[in-house]
Amino acid sequence: MVRSTGGDAESGLLGQAFRQASFAMSVYDPALRCLWLNEISCRQLGEDEGALRGRTFPFGLPESFDIAGILQAIRDVPMTGRPIHYEAFGRSPGGEREHAWRLELWPVRGADGTVRAVGMAAFDNSEQHWARERLAVLDRAAVSIGTTLDLDRTAQELAELVVPRFADFASVDLLEAVMHGEEPATGAPDTDVVLRRVAHLSIAPDGGGAVIDLGATDHYPSFSPSARALHTGHPVVTGSGDPVFDRWVAGAPARAESMRGHTVTSLLAVPLTARGTTLGVAVLARVRPAPFLPEDVTLARELASRAAVCVDNARRYTRERATALALQRSLLPRGVSRQSAVELACRYLPAENGAGVGGDWFDVIPLSGARVALVVGDVVGHGIQASATMGRLRTAVRTLADVDLPPDELLAHLDDLVLRLGGDEEDQDPADDRPDPGGTGATCVYAVYDPVSRRLSVASAGHPPPVLLLPDGSTRVVEVAAGPVLGVGGLPFEATEAELDEGTLVALFSDGLVEARDRDPDLGTERLRKALTAPLPGLETLCDHMLSELLPERPQDDVALVLARTRALGADRVRVWDLPPDVSVVAEARRLAAAQLDAWGQQEAAFVAELVVSELVTNAIRYGSPPIQLRLILAGPAGAGPLICEVSDANASSPHLRRARILDEGGRGLLLVAQLTSRWGTRHTPEGKTIWAELAL
Repeated sequence: MVRSTGGDAESGLLGQAFRQASFAMSVYDPALRCLWLNEISCRQLGEDEGALRGRTFPFGLPESFDIAGILQAIRDVPMTGRPIHYEAFGRSPGGEREHAWRLELWPVRGADGTVRAVGMAAFDNSEQHWARERLAVLDRAAVSIGTTLDLDRTAQELAELVVPRFADFASVDLLEAVMHGEEPATGAPDTDVVLRRVAHLSIAPDGGGAVIDLGATDHYPSFSPSARALHTGHPVVTGSGDPVFDRWVAGAPARAESMRGHTVTSLLAVPLTARGTTLGVAVLARVRPAPFLPEDVTLARELASRAAVCVDNARRYTRERATALALQRSLLPRGVSRQSAVELACRYLPAENGAGVGGDWFDVIPLSGARVALVVGDVVGHGIQASATMGRLRTAVRTLADVDLPPDELLAHLDDLVLRLGGDEEDQDPADDRPDPGGTGATCVYAVYDPVSRRLSVASAGHPPPVLLLPDGSTRVVEVAAGPVLGVGGLPFEATEAELDEGTLVALFSDGLVEARDRDPDLGTERLRKALTAPLPGLETLCDHMLSELLPERPQDDVALVLARTRALGADRVRVWDLPPDVSVVAEARRLAAAQLDAWGQQEAAFVAELVVSELVTNAIRYGSPPIQLRLILAGPAGAGPLICEVSDANASSPHLRRARILDEGGRGLLLVAQLTSRWGTRHTPEGKTIWAELAL
């Protein structure tokens, strides 16, 4: 055993070991008066031992330390008689960076076993502590950055992660192209850049330090920290006192004014680079005494790299969503044309979530005889594939509607089309792993309204039925037979007919409207019926009211809504004549048509109308079968047109245009009709066919 050669512990070898220890050591009596300190303790406290001995704790420690906790730990040792481990944080006097201290406190007992003093050793555990903190920040970044595919939110998540634990102010600026989902270009190294502010955060309660408003753009000269980081792809560390930094601050009056009286200890501009593309810059600033150290720069680069990947994912989603949305909007009606059968208002809203644009669609298709077809459909799935499938189905519905098929037959043909699309998907090359838009299920409701008979015919393929608002203010759901979803095949569709009073409001919608706030469509339908009864002027206002009442702020599914208020064409706007199958009746048909137009006040259209009636009646007599019927309809609000001429017969064969030769005596009738009218066509009926033509008045 080594014994002291001096008279006491201070003068012996043990005392020298105490004084020269490589870590801070001190001894306190039970009254918290300092008895001894070693040399390193004195250096850390910045005073001589003689000035510190005998003083009562605390002394010499800055306010940043947890003085109350240390004081309580020293008191607890003589009370409990047991050692205590304690961790404290703070800067040493004169130091710039906060340190982590591990304090070991133990009782010093006398020969009688009583606690005579408290020994304390302080170990600087800063490197291990900050290493753990950096790992904790990286772990936190993995779960807190990129929780959504929203550019602004992703940038704000980065700012919230680093302030205040890593920086006193943080901002995220992106290139303008990134905001639109496009591939950005940083330009030449000596060029200025324009960045858009998407996020910032400060430790100041008023958000001090933010010169640029969120969403605003700012011009950064080539020598500025942000531009240098963007062009070089490497972090830039600067701060107050750096001539280049001071020049950049002074070049913007607003920035210079906001920083007046403040010293930026350290500013770190880190490029946001993902997959080899620089998207923007994150700027971190400190006004605390501790500047950014090399290990801080390394951590900032890692955080920026992770955030950049999330920003790039959001950019790519923005691009795909914009593409799908543009495709979908190009396939939807650009504007609802004026219809004589109904007054219309329509809305389409894409989803606001990360699933992408869906396949909802609506359409309003004018049919012969002043009728109108109302369509709402929903393709299962999201993204470009769903939009492409929606476009194919909408085109198919329009094509089948031109043939004038009844609603149930139209859905049956549409179901066959979806099955064929699914078959195409099964037949594709197995080596081709690209997703095929076919084979995707869909729902659809197809309704036809006739203003002459005031009858509504509806068929549904797994779609919510229409809701009616009657003129008396009551509502009811059309009891449509629930047909199978399109693409199932082998099951029939049924049409439901209802006679409507004039002024009845028909609402067709996709399930996103009634399932927006909860997953119970029955409750959603009840809310829709209530919203439909709101006493608002005009269908456009009612459309907006229904969307605001039924949808959350960020809808999770696409929504399509069609409101149609029915009109009726009374007997004064429709005339029907039964004609014998004799060519001599053609002149009488012309006379009847001219007389009716005169009664309607449409004398200017009489000449063209007589020619059209003459050709259609002649065609029916020569090539059709009795009975033959002529019908004139003055459609449009207040009789504003068009004028519809229809001739029906019992022969189901459809006529077609042909080119007559010079010496042919016939074959020019339908060509003449096509030239003189705005539209013409043939529709099949249970009794035969009807050839119709529309004249614009």
